[in-house]
Amino acid sequence: MSAQDAVIYTQDGGVVTLTLNEPDTRNAISPAIVDGITNACARINADMSVCCVVITGAGKSFSSGGNVKDMRERTGLFGGSPLEARRGYQHGIQRIPEAMQAIEVPTIAAVNGHAVGAGCDLSMMCDIRVAAEDAEFSESFLRVGLISGDGGAWFLPRVIGLSRAMEMTFTCDVIKAPQAYAWGMVNHVVPLDQLLPEAQKLAKRIASQPPQSLRLSKKLIRESHGIPLRASLEMAAGMQALVQSSQDQSEAVTAFFEKRAPKFIGK
Repeated sequence: MSAQDAVIYTQDGGVVTLTLNEPDTRNAISPAIVDGITNACARINADMSVCCVVITGAGKSFSSGGNVKDMRERTGLFGGSPLEARRGYQHGIQRIPEAMQAIEVPTIAAVNGHAVGAGCDLSMMCDIRVAAEDAEFSESFLRVGLISGDGGAWFLPRVIGLSRAMEMTFTCDVIKAPQAYAWGMVNHVVPLDQLLPEAQKLAKRIASQPPQSLRLSKKLIRESHGIPLRASLEMAAGMQALVQSSQDQSEAVTAFFEKRAPKFIGK
């Protein structure tokens, strides 16, 4: 399957929806999905008309993570010698966390059904998560004798805290949507038939913001997470100096006083 078929890219206004489209494997992370996600992230960063992204899965699952058949047969992402496997991870599935961390616009995971292993980790790489009532999350690597090789050990504790991430990892427990909401793992839980509409509704609200300021706001929050306050303040000062001289910032203030919706142009 080609990357374009494995990850369907659709755009409605400022919102792009990426649909993992290998339902026969419950959207297990394949080389085509890796290419599809990373290609889409690069395309989005280069397109200022995109202001928010929704990621979801075709069929009954968000993503089942690694393909267990490939694990058994030592093929695909699980083939080769130890040196080949190490390189395979670095130039394969690990391209996803690097691309997701580098994507400039806000991202929303619309999680349907199972988000297991690398599928769970992919949802954690997004900025916001909306879960269907049937959604289930599991950091299930130990169940098949593996560790999280795709960045989950970095992302998951940042979403739910170190202790809960340890518990999920060590037990491989399934976390259903209500518990995920209570833990702060997901922002919203909605009926399955409302999952994509609600996620896209939220995305459209986000996409209504001034594009340059929106991208810089995300960068400021992400970068500030691991640096001292003084460094964050310095970054904020530089970003603020840029956006406050933009046409969109003037339009936002004018629209506020004129009591109308602003019309942003990304400049």
